[in-house]
Amino acid sequence: MPAFTIVSPAFSVVRAGGVPVLVDSDPLTWNMNVAQIEARITKKTKAIIAVHLYGLPADIDPIIALATKYNLFIIEDAAEMIGQTYKNKKCGSFGHLSVFSFYANKHITTGEGGMLLCDDKRLADRCRKLRNLAFEPGERRFLHFETGWNYRMTNLQAAVGVAQLERINECLVKKKAIGKYYTEQLSFLTRYKYQLPLPVTSYAENIYWVFGIIAPSEMKLQQLLVYLSAKGIGTRPFFWCMHEQPVFKKIGLFENERYPVSEKLARNGFYLPSGAGLEENDLKFVITTVAEYIKTNE
Repeated sequence: MPAFTIVSPAFSVVRAGGVPVLVDSDPLTWNMNVAQIEARITKKTKAIIAVHLYGLPADIDPIIALATKYNLFIIEDAAEMIGQTYKNKKCGSFGHLSVFSFYANKHITTGEGGMLLCDDKRLADRCRKLRNLAFEPGERRFLHFETGWNYRMTNLQAAVGVAQLERINECLVKKKAIGKYYTEQLSFLTRYKYQLPLPVTSYAENIYWVFGIIAPSEMKLQQLLVYLSAKGIGTRPFFWCMHEQPVFKKIGLFENERYPVSEKLARNGFYLPSGAGLEENDLKFVITTVAEYIKTNE
């Protein structure tokens, strides 16, 4: 799995009794560097967790080839990719198990919760059982033979999500337009060694779930964020690396491991407001404020 991502995939592995094995990030797409995966595969490896980040999918074809070669499962984390495609095929359709998030900042939200996809009836039945306190089909009610979870989604939440699904294309058009506008208007940042998100790869066009920027240094990042905050513009930092998470250090994982690209992303990255509800005047205010900061401080 990637060293640079939200902590959820690593938590899931540890809770299942497994050991997460990390690979560094690609410096352009910010997704896992697929060229590093094969060297980390051992006889103990069970699965590859492919996490799609920030608007561009991970390069799936090489991952599928490795999974086939070594007889591994693919767990596809498409939490941020609702509506995105890889080579014109929907993200979330590549994993033996694929997961989506309906958290409040996603393209479709039910407030919290998510969705799991698979095309294997045995796995589907197993997941349905575990999400419902592991009730045993055919057994006396309230007899439990293993640990399950209460992950049921309410009908009300589902209805909210389904209604938004009907407008997903409209949402994606708006998000792409915001990303394109930011890219055009903030292109001057590259002269000051800021990195903007990659608009397109050979396999996908960026859907800009968020609009991320990499600052030249931690110091410049913090100075910019303080300036934007003082002007009433909210930002968020990028994810923190798995090998530097205190919770994993505490249990002895990832000792002496380094992933330099991931570390740079975590330390220097942030994203600007890019919600689908923003209007052009909102975007102009953000752009003007960033430009003012650069003019004053660079």
